[in-house]
Amino acid sequence: MVKGKMKYCWVGVATAIFVIAAVCIGAQEAGAPSGEKARADIITIDTLKVFGYLEKPAVVFLHDQHTEALKKKEKDCSACHLSQERSNKIPGTFKAAVNGIDPLSPKFKRLEDTARKEVMDVYHTFCISCHTDMAAEGDKSGPVTCGECHKETDLESNRVPIGLDQNLHYRHLAAQEKKCETCHHEYDPEKKVLFYAKGKEGTCRYCHKEQTEENRISMREASHLDCISCHRKRLAKKATAGPIYCGGCHNPASQKKFQKLENVPRLERNQPDMVLIKVGEVKPEAPDKPGDVRMNAVSYDHKAHEGYSETCRVCHHASMETCSKCHTLSGSKDGEYVNLAQAYHLINSEKSCMGCHEMEKNDPKCSGCHVFIEKRRKQAEEACLKCHEEMAPELQRMAKEDEKRVAEMMIRARTYTTETYDKDDIPEKVVIDVLAKPDDKYEAVELPHRKIVDKLTANIRDSKLATYYHQDRGTMCQGCHHNSPVSKKPPKCATCHGKPFDERQLLRPGLLGAYHQQCMTCHEQMKLEKPAGCTGCHKEKKK
Repeated sequence: MVKGKMKYCWVGVATAIFVIAAVCIGAQEAGAPSGEKARADIITIDTLKVFGYLEKPAVVFLHDQHTEALKKKEKDCSACHLSQERSNKIPGTFKAAVNGIDPLSPKFKRLEDTARKEVMDVYHTFCISCHTDMAAEGDKSGPVTCGECHKETDLESNRVPIGLDQNLHYRHLAAQEKKCETCHHEYDPEKKVLFYAKGKEGTCRYCHKEQTEENRISMREASHLDCISCHRKRLAKKATAGPIYCGGCHNPASQKKFQKLENVPRLERNQPDMVLIKVGEVKPEAPDKPGDVRMNAVSYDHKAHEGYSETCRVCHHASMETCSKCHTLSGSKDGEYVNLAQAYHLINSEKSCMGCHEMEKNDPKCSGCHVFIEKRRKQAEEACLKCHEEMAPELQRMAKEDEKRVAEMMIRARTYTTETYDKDDIPEKVVIDVLAKPDDKYEAVELPHRKIVDKLTANIRDSKLATYYHQDRGTMCQGCHHNSPVSKKPPKCATCHGKPFDERQLLRPGLLGAYHQQCMTCHEQMKLEKPAGCTGCHKEKKK
């Protein structure tokens, strides 16, 4: 069976789009305009572009404002949008409309864009006549002349995308009484019908892309058709329903009001709890066969990673199949020629394992140290073995019969620690006076050394990622002593950073620059308000 081969591949998304956006809702509000001029319902009417060009400026249309005006007249969405009558267009795919409510065409007063003049006449006839009628009844109305509609505006869109994270997905699943077929489907090109493939549910975006292509409508059109239709059906039955206005979903303030479940039950799709990721038999020598690999298999805690991610699309970005389905050992067209090793290890890709872990270092609790550590630096062999763990011969034999059990045993045997050096080995204070001069305005700096170490250690206590990789007792020290060997007594900064700056070492700041860059950048990355200004660190000398 092939997915999505139909002119209007109606998404039975209804209440639950598995994921509409790749980014979780909370992160999408950054940078959105705010204030009286910011709205989430701004729609730019530039439909005639499909016919080649625009004769006049596009029209800025406020959707929610019109919806509210119609509501006062006891009218609904059908006043502007025609019914698709889905059950008649696609026999056998859906039941008749519930309470007389069919999905509505997203186009204004038409089902298709036929010809330039016909489409233009639709807008002019219906918009102007509606505005004229409302004005005649003494109601506040809209423009009726060209220049009043086709003009520039100072309004700004604060619309943010919306996606079904685990929380919203579960709430929709519960509302539909776990009937996944309400939303998920595939397409049978022979019978020309949509059908539900149990156990093969995937996100709608696997078929429906950003733009309409070939005979599949866009994700935007698909979700608006079916989500709004389902919400309208539920409202007609006096049941709890989601928003039907633009601002209800796409306004940042509205998204903040979404109910959050404290503990979201796990989404079940017959996925493993733990799995052994391998691509062939380990061969220490250079591989000479497609199935031969140099590295050990990776024991992967799938269930734990589900808890770290808002959606499954964080990893399964193209399908719910395993990575090797598209990303082959040598690369393939389906995987955009990103081979399997790259798919797991690309440091600058949020879709790879290493790239995702790298992003975690951007957390303020971590970034103060990791901002100075070159992420492109060649990994030491022991770092590779944190994932590609060595496996005892008996486990290798057992893995041939039961990989999941072996993966679980390996994962359960892992150790996590925040242990650092004993307090007696960590100076309570360090006085930085190497640059002090008798005529300086400031005194030497007293660095609360032990307090800093304790704080950094506390920061990672709840991070399994950090506590698994920070196994060495001196790992935490590397944040400041970034280019020196791990040691209880690492060399002083002046060992590498000279005073003054050495022009022969262009990439190595002088001692004064090194201290200020290290300390100030760390405070900035960790979003620390103090110390503020020079005197936050340097006490002024008494005159």
